[in-house]
Amino acid sequence: MKKTNILKMLSFVLCIVLIAAVALMTSGCNDDVNLDTASSTAVDTASKAEVKFTFVVVDTTGKETSFEISTNKTIVGEALLDEGLIAGEDSAYGLYVKTVNGITLDYDTDGKYWAFYVNGEYGMTGVDTTEIVAGSTYCFKAE
Repeated sequence: MKKTNILKMLSFVLCIVLIAAVALMTSGCNDDVNLDTASSTAVDTASKAEVKFTFVVVDTTGKETSFEISTNKTIVGEALLDEGLIAGEDSAYGLYVKTVNGITLDYDTDGKYWAFYVNGEYGMTGVDTTEIVAGSTYCFKAE
């Protein structure tokens, strides 16, 4: 009978040890999840940091209008749409900008269009795919 009590006691202690081990391992996993969530939050906050760039509009008369843009967007087109400075239509090639700073040009009706420039060079990507680089100058010029 004494042996049975000892075996019961050992079984009970072993169960307690196993439960404690599982609890410790689980709390370690929760800490990792919280750290991942904190890291994700830090990345989200960093990605939403404001960047500044210059936006220039050159109309059909050659008049230049300049804007200093501060945004948390990462794409030039998104920032300019958000500011209400451009509007257009989706096309097979991306956003076809027809209106800039309230001036509408339509190649099909008047033979003029808005050309997109990045730091003085003709844009190699569309406004809706060009990533913002802080301090850069983006321009739409009537051509």
